[in-house]
Amino acid sequence: MVATSQSGTTLGIIAGRGKLPAELARAAAGLGRDIFILALQDQADESLVSDFPHGWVRLGDGNKALRVLRDAHVEELVFAGGVTRPSLLSLRLDARATRFLAKVGIRALGDDSLLTAIIHEFEAEGFKVIGADTIWSEARMPAGQLGKYAPTDGDWQDIRRGVEVASALGKVDVGQGVVVQQGIVLTVEAAEGTDAMLKRAATLKRKGVGGTLVKVAKPQQDRRVDLPTIGLDTLLSVEQAGLKGIAVEAGNALLLDQAQVITAADRTGLFVYGIDLTQLNQDASSDTSAV
Repeated sequence: MVATSQSGTTLGIIAGRGKLPAELARAAAGLGRDIFILALQDQADESLVSDFPHGWVRLGDGNKALRVLRDAHVEELVFAGGVTRPSLLSLRLDARATRFLAKVGIRALGDDSLLTAIIHEFEAEGFKVIGADTIWSEARMPAGQLGKYAPTDGDWQDIRRGVEVASALGKVDVGQGVVVQQGIVLTVEAAEGTDAMLKRAATLKRKGVGGTLVKVAKPQQDRRVDLPTIGLDTLLSVEQAGLKGIAVEAGNALLLDQAQVITAADRTGLFVYGIDLTQLNQDASSDTSAV
């Protein structure tokens, strides 16, 4: 069900890295939507967008982006996939993008602040920006245990610590993920992204059991963009890092390849869990009041 979008309009997908843009396009096409993908050069995977009507634009070419979207009769927009931000020198900003950055100023330093400013800019140009989960509600991370394996008491200590740290990072617009083992924060996610963070975690893992990837949305985050996302590749990276599982905020994150993730988690002995933050906070309050 798509309650907030208009089925007669063309849906524009601004595509960054990963499988999310293509998966979202397939889901929207299944709902009868007309699709146009605006793929970001040096970010989007050509093999994943080539099955759909699409065009290419480089970061920093704001005028072309608007022109291509309007030529494709796009009225609604979704942002999908990660973007590695290059240096300002390499962006080769056009006049419109230069004016935009001059206007947002220091707010462009954080990902969430920059994305929120970009949304406002597109809306000022007459586009309606909607969230990926508005189109593809089945991809929302469900609450609770997925698969055969559940977090142990020790894992829950790491999950609570991970939520605390990730939420603090999110408040200052840094990242959404953290890896915790035996109460020790091994790595936090910054500009490098989840995969690179997990590779670093593999080199820092302590002896003994444990180790959990925790991802939560930033507290102030616009839920239409950059929701925490995991999929089969994430699970395999967690396995390669020698960790025990993944805990992701339920309802405010996206889960790709759900059936494959559960199958792989059961095969590898990893847990995948959707965290209900409200319940987690209530449990923490109860524990504190009982002391």
